[in-house]
Amino acid sequence: MEIKKFLEEKNLNIGDYVEVTKIEDGDLVKYKGIIMPPYELSEGDTLVLKLDNGYNIGISIEKIKDVRVIERAKAKPEVHFKAELEKKEELPDVTIIGTGGTIASRIDYETGAVYPAFTAEELAKAVPEIFEIANVKTKLLFNIFSEDMKPKHWIKIAHEVAKHLNSGDEGVIIAHGTDTMGYTSAALSFMLRNLGKPVILVGAQRSSDRPSSDAAMNLICATRMAVSEAAEVMVVMHGETGDTYCLAHRGTKVRKMHTSRRDAFRSINDIPIAKIFPDGRIEFLRKDFRKRKNSEVWVDDKLEEKVALVKIYPGISSEIIDFLVDRGYRGIVIEGTGLGHAPNDMIPSIQRAIEEGTIVCMTSQCLYGRVNMNVYATGRRLLKAGVIPCEDMLPETAYVKLMWVLGHTQDPNEVREMMLRNYAGEITPYTRFDTYLI
Repeated sequence: MEIKKFLEEKNLNIGDYVEVTKIEDGDLVKYKGIIMPPYELSEGDTLVLKLDNGYNIGISIEKIKDVRVIERAKAKPEVHFKAELEKKEELPDVTIIGTGGTIASRIDYETGAVYPAFTAEELAKAVPEIFEIANVKTKLLFNIFSEDMKPKHWIKIAHEVAKHLNSGDEGVIIAHGTDTMGYTSAALSFMLRNLGKPVILVGAQRSSDRPSSDAAMNLICATRMAVSEAAEVMVVMHGETGDTYCLAHRGTKVRKMHTSRRDAFRSINDIPIAKIFPDGRIEFLRKDFRKRKNSEVWVDDKLEEKVALVKIYPGISSEIIDFLVDRGYRGIVIEGTGLGHAPNDMIPSIQRAIEEGTIVCMTSQCLYGRVNMNVYATGRRLLKAGVIPCEDMLPETAYVKLMWVLGHTQDPNEVREMMLRNYAGEITPYTRFDTYLI
C-alpha cells in the first residue's frame, strides 16, 4: 500500500501528532511523533515520523498495527518576513550572501518541516545572537547544491562580495554547502584582489531540525569573524565535536575531512588563523594573517575552465591524459602518489601533453607533506618532462589556481613562475611538524 492511500484510509494528515503502534520482532512498540511528508526517493510505503527528540524515523506501513491521533495539525496563517531590520548605528554592517545549503533554518513545529531561513527577520528568529554582533543584511544570490557549483558561480559570488565590501560593509559571509566549500574559498582567495576586509564562508554539517545541529554556532562565529581584523577569505566551522569553539581556516588551505562530523574541516599543512568562541572571544593562532585596511577590492575573474584534476590509482590508463589533450584541455593537475608520482607508462602521454602546450602540475594525494619529485627516478622523469611540482598545495587548490593562472597567460614559463608564487597563502614556506594531527 502506498503512503498516500494509507493516510487517506486512516484519516491522517501531514503534521498530525500521533502515536504509532508497530509490530517489531513479534512485540508491539509505540512511537510518538509528527507525521512528515514522505521522502522524495522513498518507495512510498513508509510513514515518516519526527520524534520528540528531533530525529526522524521511517516505519513500514505493513508493520503498523495501529495509529492514534493525539493532536491534529493546525492550519497556519501566511507569514511574511522583512528583508531588513532596523539598523543599530553602533554596530558594523555585514551582508550574508546565500548560495545554497541550509546554514540557518526555521522549523515549523506543527508539521516538523524545515524551511531555509534567509530574510533578516527569519535569521533573527533562527539565530538572534548575530544581530547583537552586526547589522546583518541578506542577499540570496542563488540556491544550488554545492556539487552543482561551477566556475561561473565563483565569479558571480566574487563580484557580489566586492560590491558589498566596496559599498561600506565591514565583512561578508557566504552561506555555502559544505561539500565543495574548499573549492569556492580557494577561487575567491585568488579572484578577490586588494582585499581589506574579512570574507567568510560558512555551512552546516547538520540541519537545524537536529538536536546536534552546528548551524547556529557556526553562523554566530562566522559573524564574529566577519567583523574581526583578519582581512582574508576564510572558512569558519566547528573546531571540535562539542560546542566549545569554531576555527577560521585560510581559504586556500582548508579541506572537508569527514562526511558527517561537526568538526569535519581541517587546515592542511598549516594551522588555522583563529579560534572563535561563542561568547565573542577570538584567539588568533598565528600572526601572519592579512590585516584589515581601507582599500577597494577588485575582482580578477579571468579563468580558463579547460582544466582537469586527475587522481592516480593502480591500473590508471594513459588514455585519460591523451583524451584530455585531444579535447583541448589547457591544464591538468595530477593528484599523484607519495612525493608526486605517476606510473612510468603514463609519462610518454604526459610528455606529449606538455609538448602540445598543455600545462601539467603535480600534487600529492597524501595531502599532508609536500611534493618532492627529486627523490625517486619516476619523479625525476616527470620533472624532466616538464611537470610543475606544486609544493604543499592541496590538489583542489592547485586545480583552481591553475584555472586562474591560465586565465592570465598561456606561456609555459610564466605559468610555472605564477604556479610557484604564493598569492594567498596556498604554499607554506616550510613543512610544519605541528600540522599533521590525527
